[in-house]
Amino acid sequence: MELSLQSTVKLNNGVEMPRLGLGVFRAPRGEVTREAVLAALAAGYRHIDTARIYGNERDVGRALLENGLPREELFITTKLWNDDQGYDSTLRACERSLKELGLEYVDLYLVHWPVPGRRLESWRAMEKLLADGRCRAIGVSNFMEHHLEELLGRAKVVPAVNQVEQHPFLYQESLQRYCATKGIVVEAYSPLTKGQRLGDPHVVDLARKYGKSPAQVLIRWCLQHDLVVIPKSVHELRIRENASVFDFSLSPEDMKRLDGLNEDLYTGWDPRDVP
Repeated sequence: MELSLQSTVKLNNGVEMPRLGLGVFRAPRGEVTREAVLAALAAGYRHIDTARIYGNERDVGRALLENGLPREELFITTKLWNDDQGYDSTLRACERSLKELGLEYVDLYLVHWPVPGRRLESWRAMEKLLADGRCRAIGVSNFMEHHLEELLGRAKVVPAVNQVEQHPFLYQESLQRYCATKGIVVEAYSPLTKGQRLGDPHVVDLARKYGKSPAQVLIRWCLQHDLVVIPKSVHELRIRENASVFDFSLSPEDMKRLDGLNEDLYTGWDPRDVP
């Protein structure tokens, strides 16, 4: 099937999630975030990913209101921060995020981190928020297989999404296979390695071969591995460039070449040792 900026993946509850979105991690609060979201929406993005800990939910909400697109055309994700985990505090945190965003509901609400001793109660609250219509889908972030095994042993609702760091230098192939067996979509954050490997000779060589940028090659790799992907930028030209990844495809040989670059490079959090 041909991919486009409008391509979606169907989650395990039937909700359609755009395959490409804009992440606003570390996007400064205020006009920078607002203008980045406006630029993305103008470029055709319909998927925006934020979190309470980013401090820019209000600015995302301002851009959504200003742009004026119908709510049903948008897919908005936010996340439950660690300090807010627990049953009652999760319910309150979601309401705060909705107020900041100026929304009646979010399309996806994620548990941001597998906090020991609190994540199961947090998930019970997430299930209530889903039932109450405060979110259309619920999921997790930074959960490894052992975290998911624990959760699935108690959950009434299987997470729709697991958002983890994913790129050729951190190719979490076994985790992705595990999630697929459970009906959990894997979403890649930091697909551009926070810039740390954009100059890698293999990536640069493939960028030249396809007449694309290294960033576009890394995003395309994610898409061809059936990942949802949320590259982050606050620059309009790069936001548009990051979406220009649907007019080429990497050959099977070049995909394998990129797969072979794995070095377990976590550019952010490493959740593997979280009990």
